[in-house]
Amino acid sequence: MAPPGEDETLLGRALAERPPADALNEQILDAAREQFMTFGLRRSTVDDVAKRAKVSRVTVYRRIGNKDSLVSACLLREYSRFVMDVDDAVAALPTMEDRLVAGFVAVLKHIREHPLVGGLLRLEPEIMLPFLTLESGPAFLAMRGYLADRLRRAQRAEGRPETDPTPVAELMVRITVSFLLNPVSCFELDDDDQVGAFARRYLVPLLSAG
Repeated sequence: MAPPGEDETLLGRALAERPPADALNEQILDAAREQFMTFGLRRSTVDDVAKRAKVSRVTVYRRIGNKDSLVSACLLREYSRFVMDVDDAVAALPTMEDRLVAGFVAVLKHIREHPLVGGLLRLEPEIMLPFLTLESGPAFLAMRGYLADRLRRAQRAEGRPETDPTPVAELMVRITVSFLLNPVSCFELDDDDQVGAFARRYLVPLLSAG
């Protein structure tokens, strides 16, 4: 596991792997987003994205990379956007436990309802899996790093012992990904109240496991 403090570096490294946000790169990623939402990953190619973006195939490769790079860049861009929404949703809550519960509810709801990420998870979970697990690199590390960083900040703000939150963050991310990839479960997580109750009963105790 990463030592304390390293996850901020991992998070920064993962987000740094996104292509620079200039106008042409954003145009290509906008086209990729529309292509993937319309036709899915299996039926989409770099040529399709290039045509939709009105650029050459070579430009896509030079600016973003191959198809896997396009998917990763799209996911990281969407991730960086909704992280701000999650932060806003939990910022005013008084305790780390409350922020964890509200954050889990917000993340699960946001991803399920997200037109790109949620749609692909429903239609092509087996193709999305590598982009959301440790083997994928950037997306998994970014999610784990974000959560570990927030847990570490909460430890300091609330005067808790500063233990390494990385294992707890990884367990939480893996649990979240598992529910997203396979929603069939003995747990009832059909609405926000049920998701919140699950998080308080099963995830909050993990905070004491570090």
